[in-house]
Amino acid sequence: MGIFSWILFGALAGWVASLITGRNARMGCLLNILVGVAGALVGGFLMGLISGSKFTMDWNWSSFLVAIIGAVLFLAVTGIANKRHG
Repeated sequence: MGIFSWILFGALAGWVASLITGRNARMGCLLNILVGVAGALVGGFLMGLISGSKFTMDWNWSSFLVAIIGAVLFLAVTGIANKRHG
């Protein structure tokens, strides 16, 4: 995927993850993109460990679902860290 695809993919995955976790009102577009891209990396890495398959950067529904799951996990971990320090 090109850089524009990563940004679009990250924005969509981050936005859906923020809706799922109830953080949508506190997150802007840039943070949605960053969380979505980080979630795609985290989710892809974890799925590679679980399934034993290699990491791919494809633009499909299964990758999108993995990115959302990774972004939700990423938001959950950072939410826990924010509660301890906040």
